[in-house]
Amino acid sequence: MASLAGKTLFITGASRGIGKAIALRAARDGANVAIIAKTDEPHPKLPGTIHSAAAEIEEAGGRALALKTDIREEDQIADAVARTVDAFGGIDILINNASAINLTPTLQTPMKRFDLMYQVNTRASFACAQACLPHLMKSDNPHILTMSPPPNLSAQWFANHTAYTISKYGMSLVTLGLAAEFEDEGVAVNSLWPVTVIETAALNMIPGLEQGRARSPEILADAAHAILTSPARDVTGGFFTDESVLEAIGITDFEPYNLTPGKSPYPDFFLELDRNGKNDPAVARLLEKLSAARKAA
Repeated sequence: MASLAGKTLFITGASRGIGKAIALRAARDGANVAIIAKTDEPHPKLPGTIHSAAAEIEEAGGRALALKTDIREEDQIADAVARTVDAFGGIDILINNASAINLTPTLQTPMKRFDLMYQVNTRASFACAQACLPHLMKSDNPHILTMSPPPNLSAQWFANHTAYTISKYGMSLVTLGLAAEFEDEGVAVNSLWPVTVIETAALNMIPGLEQGRARSPEILADAAHAILTSPARDVTGGFFTDESVLEAIGITDFEPYNLTPGKSPYPDFFLELDRNGKNDPAVARLLEKLSAARKAA
């Protein structure tokens, strides 16, 4: 299976950036997309709303459902899930993409910011999975994909922004736990993380970056598509990078994803020199299965 035609995706943070890119890639296959985000009216500093994203998804060939949702509130998540199932008949894929970021050291991190990152990143990933799982288990190829890094306990990733790191690794622990818990149910649960920085609103939160040294969100959209079209029972429990997934399906030239030709994008957080995770035998085995599935499709 190399298409998401007819599949229903429940994507948090899909009004812009990476979430919208994943939605548009699925829409080109003819997928149904529930856009789960708070931006109902135009934001003075950020592009896109759930309605503009819906229009783009429909134009790309998909069906869209714009749902204004605060994922910190489980009753709103439950309502969004119910409306998605009512509109499209079920849910095949959950994308935990929404994320809050605040790159401050401990003494400069108000507890309000800590709570926001925990609620949007860790708690909402768990809550959305909890709400979607009863429907995912009815799908013939169910996937949960969370945009979070491989767990890396190196102190360098905590020293400058402990609160943010805790919240992102919390998302990764959700992946780790659910992959084991629902393996026998056939639900694939994986995480995906970029090797380089990606052009998103969060890019402005990182001080000192030279403009243009980033990649477009489409690299993650293409990698996500490869994971989501793989057999759920074969490819689960992985912490993938965009480059490793694309290499597994035969894409080795990443230059077209660069915002500025000839300029190397900055490396992203949480990854060591072995950026593709190939030294992890478990990930390597999953990449082999992903590659085999694509060749067989």
